[in-house]
Amino acid sequence: MAITNKIAVGHRTEATSPDAFKAALAEFIAVFLFVFIGLGSVSAYFKISPTEDVTPAGLVGIAVAHGLGIAITVAATANLSGGHVNPAVTFGLILGGHITVLRGFLYWIGQLLGAVAASLVLKWLIVTGEPIAVHGLGAGVSVWGGLVLEIVLTFALVFVVYATAVDPKKGSIGVIAPLVIGFTVLAGHFIGVPYTGASMNPARSFGPALVNLNFVNHWIYWVGPFIGAAIATLVYDGLFLSPETHTPVPSNDF
Repeated sequence: MAITNKIAVGHRTEATSPDAFKAALAEFIAVFLFVFIGLGSVSAYFKISPTEDVTPAGLVGIAVAHGLGIAITVAATANLSGGHVNPAVTFGLILGGHITVLRGFLYWIGQLLGAVAASLVLKWLIVTGEPIAVHGLGAGVSVWGGLVLEIVLTFALVFVVYATAVDPKKGSIGVIAPLVIGFTVLAGHFIGVPYTGASMNPARSFGPALVNLNFVNHWIYWVGPFIGAAIATLVYDGLFLSPETHTPVPSNDF
């Protein structure tokens, strides 16, 4: 079955469904907490070492904070919203027909608002009068190099999400899916922080960028993760999930 045939717009009643709004609220809370933990770790690091670039020890701390942040928030909201905590993950699940476009749109609103709210709180609490860290390309990293890296890192993340949380054949691995997803984000930060900041998550990049009004090369942190999520969906949902194992969502009854 083609991926495009799986996409479901959803029923008009979903736009006002209390269940959908509760799920979107859960995504708001999850992204707020994730950005607060992840961005907060970066702010804390530069408060301790204001004149230094990120050291190897600092890289480990930032990576662990983001990995734990995702593991915690995915586990906390898995039964409420599916624990996406990332617009790129939501996009991949829309393409695979595991969530409707309408519900996904509500998730995106909640995710972006959560990221902005966390960034505002951190700017006020931790770095008053100073800009908070914004994702950007490292020295000598080209725009296309940064784009490809974000594609690859997000591909890995969404592939793991499908394998451990979406696939009905996941078995016992589903119990530790949040931890495995968190490890994937942690590993991605070990690789990507010096090059792009290792976003893999448009909301994580959008919140600080909006608060600082700094959108230099910001498109990379949308285009890269969305392409990576789309490829992961095509590979996993298109090749490894059969129609018999795919759980459909309501059809395009708008």
